[in-house]
Amino acid sequence: MRRLVRWLLLRLILAVLLVFIVLPGALMWLYLHVPPPVTPLMLIRAYDGYGIEKDWRDLEQMSADLPASVIAAEDNRFCRHQGFDLDAIWQQWERYKAGKTARGASGLSQQTAKNLFLWPDRGWFGKILETYLTVALEQFWPKRRILEVYLNIAELAPGTYGMQAGALHHFGRTAANVTRRQSALLASILPAPLHWSAAEPNKRVARKARIVERRAREIQKLLDCY
Repeated sequence: MRRLVRWLLLRLILAVLLVFIVLPGALMWLYLHVPPPVTPLMLIRAYDGYGIEKDWRDLEQMSADLPASVIAAEDNRFCRHQGFDLDAIWQQWERYKAGKTARGASGLSQQTAKNLFLWPDRGWFGKILETYLTVALEQFWPKRRILEVYLNIAELAPGTYGMQAGALHHFGRTAANVTRRQSALLASILPAPLHWSAAEPNKRVARKARIVERRAREIQKLLDCY
């Protein structure tokens, strides 16, 4: 009986290592060189009936305002930290201790790891996996690749992924031809793409887009990693 238990435990450990370490590592190497064909979120949304609309674009095929706007909206210090903006995380912890609503402090590397390999509503186990995958991405991918993949897999409308598909969906323009304002609007809906529209922004999105547009100009000296 003990031998059987040990055998089963060993098989379980090997299965966990395969699913959560070996497979993501192999996919990281593959996705460093080729576009990811699909993500868990895309499959979930497709199952829910949204379909999958995406069209990969290399970074140089996008307007320069798009990466600048996304960094300004989501992670000002993307080019400076190693996957985790500790200052932003600490600020949100202080807000939480003060009884205020804590805002998201996930950087772009974290969001890339989450979108690329994980599923929504993951709980604490998922956050641990996200942390491990973020560290791995930062070790094995250059910042440029992390940003490029994120810009191509981020959800921008139900069943719509990446800046090319998002720009066409909201503005009828390619990712190469969006304006600075349109780039800021696309970046501003990233927290809630199922509910917010870049083409018809509510007051909250419009206000955030103005802030993003201004901030993208202010942080130009920090955008030197891609």
